[in-house]
Amino acid sequence: MEAVAEGGWGALPVPLSSGVLRALRELRFHQMTPVQSATIPLFMSNKDVAAEAVTGSGKTLAFVIPILEILLRREEKLKKMQVGAIIITPTRELAIQIDEVLSHFTKHFPMFSQILLIGGRNPMEDVEKFKEHGGNIIVATPGRLEDLFRRKADGLDLASSVKALDVLVLDEADRLLDMGFEASLNAILDFLPKQRRTGLFSATQTQEVENLVRAGLRNPVRISVKEKGVAASSTQKTPTRLENFYMICKADEKFNQLVHFLRQHKQEKHLVFFSTCACVEYYGKALECLIKQVKIMSIHGKMKHKRNKIFTEFRKLPGGILVCTDVMARGIDIPEVHWVLQYDPPSSASAFVHRCGRTARIGNVGSALVFLLPMEESYINFLSINQKCPMQEMKPQTNVLDLLPKLKSMALADRAVFEKGMKAFVSYVQAYAKHECNLIFRIKDLDFASLARGFALLKMPKMPELRGKCFPGFTPVTVNTDSISFKDKNREKQRQKKLEEERKEREENQGKKKFVKNKAWSKQKAKREKKKKVTAKRKREEGSDIEDEDMEELLNDTRLLKRLKKGKISEEEFEKRLTGSQRLKAETVED
Repeated sequence: MEAVAEGGWGALPVPLSSGVLRALRELRFHQMTPVQSATIPLFMSNKDVAAEAVTGSGKTLAFVIPILEILLRREEKLKKMQVGAIIITPTRELAIQIDEVLSHFTKHFPMFSQILLIGGRNPMEDVEKFKEHGGNIIVATPGRLEDLFRRKADGLDLASSVKALDVLVLDEADRLLDMGFEASLNAILDFLPKQRRTGLFSATQTQEVENLVRAGLRNPVRISVKEKGVAASSTQKTPTRLENFYMICKADEKFNQLVHFLRQHKQEKHLVFFSTCACVEYYGKALECLIKQVKIMSIHGKMKHKRNKIFTEFRKLPGGILVCTDVMARGIDIPEVHWVLQYDPPSSASAFVHRCGRTARIGNVGSALVFLLPMEESYINFLSINQKCPMQEMKPQTNVLDLLPKLKSMALADRAVFEKGMKAFVSYVQAYAKHECNLIFRIKDLDFASLARGFALLKMPKMPELRGKCFPGFTPVTVNTDSISFKDKNREKQRQKKLEEERKEREENQGKKKFVKNKAWSKQKAKREKKKKVTAKRKREEGSDIEDEDMEELLNDTRLLKRLKKGKISEEEFEKRLTGSQRLKAETVED
């Protein structure tokens, strides 16, 4: 089913409750978006729905409103420990955002309790919170929710609580599967009652999502929502009010272009995407030092406890820069993002669409810019065909300051920066090698020298991808990098202690034969056999009186003698198998 209708909330075939309408007025949502007008009536009339709509089209309200209306219409009111609805989402940030939107509505319905179940904190805190306050509506990430289903020993019987479940929502379903949550989702679904309404929401439909629709939904109504002005045959996934740009520049020019752009747009709010956590750590630190009077924050998936705080703080800022990985690419609604900058192209075309969708949300305007190397230019045609994503070229700026020497001096002054740069380079190369579009992003075509200059490296790291290669375009620094110390005195003290321990170990082991532990036993045995053969050959070549045939006989007889001594063969068998030369010697001895 395709739907493009929209209008006021009063146009819905089923009237909304006064509390919901009051919350909508407070949030200043006076008109429905197409996905809301298409989904809400179906969801409220006992239908399972599988909705696909471009990112930023208002999918959250399309399931929050039906959840509340369905729970309000229940014949038997929910008790404190009963769960009426569960919303599952792939990331903590998106879960926090949905929980925040939901709280605007539930404050008008004090009979409903809601609870947020996400990682980054002690699970026992969630157990105690649920036991104390209950949770009629749960907003959760899959890992934490699955964990709490198995906390019966801690006094939480969530499996019994969900028997009253009316609604299950899987938000950003394709991302849930991409992130490897399939096993967790299947485990959760096993605990849930079959008689329920299920909503599956996504910006892109994949084969995996289709499989999930078949497994978890009963005769679903499929909803595909197009924006106004987009032809029905079009499959454009990005908002029509989004302007998409690309810039072609060399690897050693990219960072200078990025800093120049951010300095020119200081008053605006930006998301800057990198391909790996290590790149976020390195370039986030670099941008902090090089762009003054702007709030710069970094966030990535390996941050455990700080992520929630950073995300919440950045959402409230009027301007600033958030340096991030794809953990921020899905469903996140950060108010008034002016530019989405993709320093590294994402690993898949669908991720490109989701990154861009962090701006130009709910009818607002926004812009996105992706930086590409000259060898990656065909990616533009790929996106236009694969995602129907129109792109405009932005020429590199001229007279840009070269900031790479400053970045090098930062690495020379602090070992922490030096090590972050090395890790970032290694992680970038490894991520590049795994790119989904490997016909365009080919690691063998990468100019490693230019790339290393772009990372402001002091020397090339040792890694398998660089083995046996020469880099005439890269000049390492003459300084011994082992002498670079940490600015942090405690870290430097620990490093010096470790270096001293390694030095003592080397002195103790000097002259000792080093045993290779990590080599397979079979390989060590083969090496010994080879050594024996080489020794035997050398003896022959040195003019031994023994002919080749005699040598073979002698070796054979030696083996027989060893077997006789070990009792593996009898004396009769030994005599029988003894070669001519040895038998002759034995007879001579007897005479």
